[in-house]
Amino acid sequence: MDDARSLADAVDGRLQPLDHARGLAWWDLNVEATDERARRRVETDLAFTAELADRELFRAIERTRARNGDPQARRRLDLIHDRMLRYQIPDPLRVRIAELEASVEARYARHRAVVRGSEVGDNEIRRILRESDDLGERCEAWESSKTVGAAVADDVRQLARLRNEAARTVGHRDWYALSLATNEMDEQELAATLAATDRVTAEPFAQWKGELDDRLAERFRCAVGDLRPWHYADPFFQEVPPDGGVDVDHLFAGEDVVALARRTFERVGLEVDGILDRSDLYPRPGKCQHAFCIDLDRQGDVRVLANVVPNQSWAETMLHELGHGVYDLGFDESLPWALRDTHLVTTEATALLFGSLAGRRDWLERVLGIEPGEAERLEARLRATRVAELLLFTRWVLVMNGFERALYADPDGDLDTIWWELVRRHQHVTPPEDRRAPDWAAKIHVATAPVYYHTYLYGSIVALQLHDALVQEAGGLVDRPEAAGILVERLFAPGLSVRWDRLVAQASGTPFSVASLEREVAGA
Repeated sequence: MDDARSLADAVDGRLQPLDHARGLAWWDLNVEATDERARRRVETDLAFTAELADRELFRAIERTRARNGDPQARRRLDLIHDRMLRYQIPDPLRVRIAELEASVEARYARHRAVVRGSEVGDNEIRRILRESDDLGERCEAWESSKTVGAAVADDVRQLARLRNEAARTVGHRDWYALSLATNEMDEQELAATLAATDRVTAEPFAQWKGELDDRLAERFRCAVGDLRPWHYADPFFQEVPPDGGVDVDHLFAGEDVVALARRTFERVGLEVDGILDRSDLYPRPGKCQHAFCIDLDRQGDVRVLANVVPNQSWAETMLHELGHGVYDLGFDESLPWALRDTHLVTTEATALLFGSLAGRRDWLERVLGIEPGEAERLEARLRATRVAELLLFTRWVLVMNGFERALYADPDGDLDTIWWELVRRHQHVTPPEDRRAPDWAAKIHVATAPVYYHTYLYGSIVALQLHDALVQEAGGLVDRPEAAGILVERLFAPGLSVRWDRLVAQASGTPFSVASLEREVAGA
């Protein structure tokens, strides 16, 4: 037992400073994508992965974890083993992957769309697609949002090839299979879950989408059969458009979205001031246009990158990212470094749980401060919008997961066609005529967060389970410190000391199941 603990402690000591330097370099590259920062990103990533690639250390972990011993030490070694496995590859291959990842990330961060002769950011693209009735402008905005795909597609294919080569080196079919196996996810169970969510959502989504298309056809004075991707309200049709739900953006006009998010967490007893002080929250040139939360040292240096403007979407995003952040700050302080981390599923569930508050009556009334009468009038439409969001997002995850399976099965395949076949099948969106472009590569997750998107769907399902548990035990989450206490004790504090599926059952009181999704979309 002492050998297992000593080895785990030694590995923690070696990895911790390297992981911190790597995270800081990744943060710096995203807040300002310069060549020097990209170089530093590669250097620190290579230093970290060189430690993970240590074959002698890997063999020692394999030998030691095979012996019976301290369960916590065994758990630590199992997690370290899974993390190291993907780097037991030739050094030139490891270096090439790191260099190419950094190059692609920098190009995503620097790229800007051009509409009517001017460079515009993602916020402006979304504004046009949500508000404009000018079809020419809408089409140009949508087309321009995809231009980053053409800029990176060849290298994203090459990344898939290199990742597959790495996976096969360590005995896995491809990167898709390796990613699941090293994140405690069974591929057959995932396939069964995705099939179940497809079955549960297919009919209600088709009904909602049909009603949406009728409204869009009326708005744009065209036949339903003439609707194309730019008629919808975001570049990937992954968000509910104003025409398909309740639009409450007017309630956020002039509001300080960051202050609203801070207030939300303060009133349940979760501290976020430190996170916000270290964060980079507003748009500017050269900065990544997306949003994320990062825990740099597992000792409190948690930060959020965002591009906030005053609307509901960014209110939801700030609540979402700070949900990740409070999870990262909630670990039991006695946990060793390797266990002071989050499961992908449960951290996404927490983020989605908090993010969903921006569309719930109690939050709009108590935190945003709208009049109770107005909140009551909105409640039924808010509920319908939440169901629509769940339906639409589930169908979008089916597209992403299906595409990534195809990408890693054959990086040289006809990915442009595969992408639109999946979009047509799962989202019922008709592609532009004779479209031949790598629109799939415009989605940054395909390149920089591979084989991750299913965790959003799992997180959505677990968030429903957590919400039900908090309503039952604490009366809800908004202004309920006892609810936050439940989350900290049952979900955050254990870190990685418990497998994600057991943690879900422990925190929500029920095993992971699509039953909660089925009840929600059925209106139960």
